[in-house]
Amino acid sequence: MIETSVALAEEICVHSRGRSGAVINAAFRKAESFLMDRERIDVPTVRGLFRSSTFLLAEEDGAVIGCVQVELRGERSYLGLLSVDPGCQKAGLGSKLMTAAEQYCAKAGSRFMDLRIVNVRKELPDFYRRRGYVITGTAPFTPGLNPKLPCHFVNMSKPLT
Repeated sequence: MIETSVALAEEICVHSRGRSGAVINAAFRKAESFLMDRERIDVPTVRGLFRSSTFLLAEEDGAVIGCVQVELRGERSYLGLLSVDPGCQKAGLGSKLMTAAEQYCAKAGSRFMDLRIVNVRKELPDFYRRRGYVITGTAPFTPGLNPKLPCHFVNMSKPLT
């Protein structure tokens, strides 16, 4: 079995940034093709997020197979873009990335982790509830993205201990 490692993006390789965008798009394409007819993220957006937030990347044998983005916002942090290569899903890597992200933010002084999910992704609430997240509210879906179905965001949060 090949070892999977999770580390901060800057500790890996600058070229991993482009590969993380490919993993994000592949994961979201598999999960959200019923909802969207577009890529989840483009290269300029990935570059911008690498400048304004932190990415933790999972690598296996030198290949990026998963990632998660976090933004430190004082006592509350935000988690987004949790993505696992479709060929590596259902093996615990998403949970491993979540744990690493939560530990990173707690160590940086955050007391809470916030995230948002799309309400029509029926598998997500239970995944996050098992990790201790609770629903805290809703928000409108991003204007201009034109989803195939009516949808909105569900906000979730958990204390970091």
